[in-house]
Amino acid sequence: MTKRKYRDETLAIRQQLEQTKHGEHSAPLYLTSSYAFESADAMADAFSGAIDANVYSRYSNPNVEELIRKFCQLENAEAGAATATGMAAIFSVFGSLLSQGDHIIASRALFGSSIQIMSNILPRWGITVTYVDSIDVDTWENNIRSNTKLMFIETPSNPSLWLTDLEKAIALAKAHHLITVVDNCFATPIVQKPILYGADLIVHSTTKYADGHGRVLGGMIVGKKELIEKIIYFNRHTGPTLSAFNAWLMSKSLETLSLRVQAHNAAAHALAERLHGHAKLEAVIYPYKQDHPQVKLAKKQMSAGGGIISIKIKGDQAKTMKFMNALEMISISPNLGDTRTIATHPTSSTHSRLTEEDRLLVGITPNLVRLSIGLEHLDDITEDITEALKSI
Repeated sequence: MTKRKYRDETLAIRQQLEQTKHGEHSAPLYLTSSYAFESADAMADAFSGAIDANVYSRYSNPNVEELIRKFCQLENAEAGAATATGMAAIFSVFGSLLSQGDHIIASRALFGSSIQIMSNILPRWGITVTYVDSIDVDTWENNIRSNTKLMFIETPSNPSLWLTDLEKAIALAKAHHLITVVDNCFATPIVQKPILYGADLIVHSTTKYADGHGRVLGGMIVGKKELIEKIIYFNRHTGPTLSAFNAWLMSKSLETLSLRVQAHNAAAHALAERLHGHAKLEAVIYPYKQDHPQVKLAKKQMSAGGGIISIKIKGDQAKTMKFMNALEMISISPNLGDTRTIATHPTSSTHSRLTEEDRLLVGITPNLVRLSIGLEHLDDITEDITEALKSI
């Protein structure tokens, strides 16, 4: 490609490995554990860093590097590192950048496993966390300590769809010289680019929208080069490596990411409006919906409302489970970002390891259902939900 500045849709398609002598139009798959050298001297130079070369697929692989470059372009990032899962990406950030005695400040509304790492695993190594109100950033400064090293934000949050003001939060972090990490999985770089607000690192579960077809697992970290270099060192020696095959699949999927995300967003927004005021629903939660309490912030930092809706059934958990069991087409699964519409009951699945008190603090009530809106016909999605609601 030339040095012309291309747009996201073009970069996701045209940013790929150089052609080999075979002239392939689609990037080949490099299924190899290691790489051979013409001489022992060349291998020594590769290991010392004197030359830029692949040495072992735990360190690097052409397919993985292609995926990283695409994500860096989409997120406006300097460098990146890929991992086997989204949670491996999050743990790699903590493991590489934090030390005994360090403190994290984190928005309270997070994915369940992120909370498990910060609350139950990191303290074993003397790393502590304080959770703060995801919405009220003005209260955060009072929780910053002399040993606070890192700020962790997820926006929109999973599954309550609460938003954190990126401009205010990142400005606060910079004033206190904290590393800012943003989980951008729900929004994707098509909808939201936290680096434009000054974020240091962005993490993704590429299992979700990046793959987009419910096939493979993966994670991604992109951001400042000096931080990514520390993460790469940590990952090379601890081994949360993304497989070449998974990277190849996800790189191909990124070619349609913009089209898919736009379609997910449009369907989710339309469905949220269709379900508004339904007699069997207590609430329909969607960031771009006019009655969302943070709709102005959503429209400021997101180009669309995203592909996720949360609904609250009028009734208890038993009634909510009855609704889910009455769904005919929609899948019941913990995944999201798929071509298929998926229903998840966070209280009994993704966030079940949290205490009831902690769930309620972030809006996860027993009657809440997370809907990841797929690419089926909108009328079919709507009918499946409305027919299931009739059963309760």
